Amino acid sequence: MIKKAVIPAAGFGTRFLPATKSQPKEMLPIVDTPVIQYVVEEAAAAGLTDILMVIGKGKRAIEEHFDRSFQLESQLAGKGKDAELKLIKDISDLADIHFVWQKEMKGLGDAIYCGRHHVNDEAFAVLLGDTVIDSKVPAVKQLVDTYNEYGKSVVLLERVDPSRVSSYGVIDGNEETERLYSVNDFVEKPPVDEAPSNLVIASRYIFTPEIFDYLSRTKPGKGGEIQITDAMRLMVKEHRMYGLILDGKRCDIGNKEGFVKTNVEFALKRDDMSADMKKFIMDMAAKISNK
Repeated sequence: MIKKAVIPAAGFGTRFLPATKSQPKEMLPIVDTPVIQYVVEEAAAAGLTDILMVIGKGKRAIEEHFDRSFQLESQLAGKGKDAELKLIKDISDLADIHFVWQKEMKGLGDAIYCGRHHVNDEAFAVLLGDTVIDSKVPAVKQLVDTYNEYGKSVVLLERVDPSRVSSYGVIDGNEETERLYSVNDFVEKPPVDEAPSNLVIASRYIFTPEIFDYLSRTKPGKGGEIQITDAMRLMVKEHRMYGLILDGKRCDIGNKEGFVKTNVEFALKRDDMSADMKKFIMDMAAKISNK
């Protein structure tokens, strides 16, 4: 049974400067909840209660967010703000969270490799710390269920418009069931006319521990970074791997426009905000149409 997860959260977040100059991109809020908290909540809902976060310089705020804040708790208790008190105490109770530092920014593959001593010889999940997925069944739980059935590494997939494949890692695979593919190869950011499919990797993985051996043999690629896709290409030659199409929606928060849209979408789902947000959107739409 899979209990461990690795959450890489060491990147600089340069697309969101100046907001990320002194704040981790993973701490940017979707309404009032940091992106990284959504990721941890997803892992915990899937039963992944032993989490290792891989962080880098300037990421101390992530540690503090998941730690207890006794001074704040005391203030809230003293003012009788029981709901707020429960809210912040629940954050530190989500899972057992550990931290390790990625000493050099050498890519996602290197960040995952930093978790090898924590994982030991167990299968484990990887959830990218800057990606939120909206689904009824937690996205990583969908992968865990697939691993439990097949006992092999499995990556989450999303079907995208063919014009967008050059921004992602893409699979070459064979359809096994309606949502499941056996993988023949992975291609990192192929030109549109060379992509083997429009099925792209969607920021969630289940790996058997053999991945660390392939990561140790993976040479740095573009920008001196160790790409997890390159290690997976080595691994799939010797170990069967699967891809599972996501039942849900990956929220595109990798750019500012997508980040704002996601905030609006999540606000519309909240009972305490939806009515006001709908009125605001309708009023804005009327003003725009009248211009």
